[in-house]
Amino acid sequence: MGDVARTAAELVRCGKGILAADESVSTMNARLAGAGVVPTAETRRAYREMLLTTPYLAEGVSGVILCDETFRQSTGGRTFPEVLAGRGLLPGIKVDAGTRPLAGTPGERVTEGLDGLRDRLAEYVYLGARFAKWRAVFSAGDGSPSWQALRANTHALTRYAALCHEAGLVPIVEPEVLMDGTHSMQSCAAVTGAVLFSLFAELQDYEVALDMVVLKPNMVLPGAMSGESAAPGQVAARTLEVFKSVVPEDVAGIAFLSGGQGPAAATANLAALQHVTAPWPLTFSFGRALVDPALVEWRGDPRRVRDGQRALANRVACNLAALRGGYRPADAGSYALA
Repeated sequence: MGDVARTAAELVRCGKGILAADESVSTMNARLAGAGVVPTAETRRAYREMLLTTPYLAEGVSGVILCDETFRQSTGGRTFPEVLAGRGLLPGIKVDAGTRPLAGTPGERVTEGLDGLRDRLAEYVYLGARFAKWRAVFSAGDGSPSWQALRANTHALTRYAALCHEAGLVPIVEPEVLMDGTHSMQSCAAVTGAVLFSLFAELQDYEVALDMVVLKPNMVLPGAMSGESAAPGQVAARTLEVFKSVVPEDVAGIAFLSGGQGPAAATANLAALQHVTAPWPLTFSFGRALVDPALVEWRGDPRRVRDGQRALANRVACNLAALRGGYRPADAGSYALA
């Protein structure tokens, strides 16, 4: 299991983050269509190829999370996991099967995908995976999340993590309190604390080795429709206050998700988090906050691949500067990987 612990440390090492390029086929189709690109297996493959072959990507990214379709696709005669490994990037795989309504709890959801997971993990390891990801979602407010939703989702996250360790993979556990809604920042803090408390109680009950687990949580933020605003310093202070109260110090690291924040806001909040003392490495595992600008620039045109890659490199470089404590929002447009 020493290799798993080393991989976990490599994922969250100082100065690098994780690129989440693991949207489901349906989500990716919607995003492509929104950018004026006809959604097909080939355009999905071309889009991911554009991202994964961005020059110098490994300067600011330690690993990339892929979905099952992309994990099996190829470019230039090599699978995408082989391409990533050849460029010094750790290949990761999203293994959950998405969310479904949770019986007996109207409006709440549970993430499925445990059936057959042991065999699927073994196959992904054979295909080159070094780590995996499982996402659970929670709403804040109006009595949510219920105890049933907390227990069902954190129990599934724990069983997934234990199976990953059995297979020799690092589990990224992603308990996301959704930014959607009218809830206050205080409500987000309370729900985030409850979710994390339930998660780590389950992980410790199962004796899951926390130094081989990477946590991918939300930041503590007011709901998108709350009308409440929070400066980056407030977000950082409130987030770390919650996390220090419930997250054990032996967790390998924390890679925050962007969770609906725009690219600039996500980077500004990440930068503020670096100025708060924490017992774990704090980094990012952003999806849309990294790749949306690249999709806008690329738009499915082979002649615009470099434009898309420059946009991705710029956002990665902004976050790299944030991790190193030197990010200046006024200079955001000038950051580049080299």
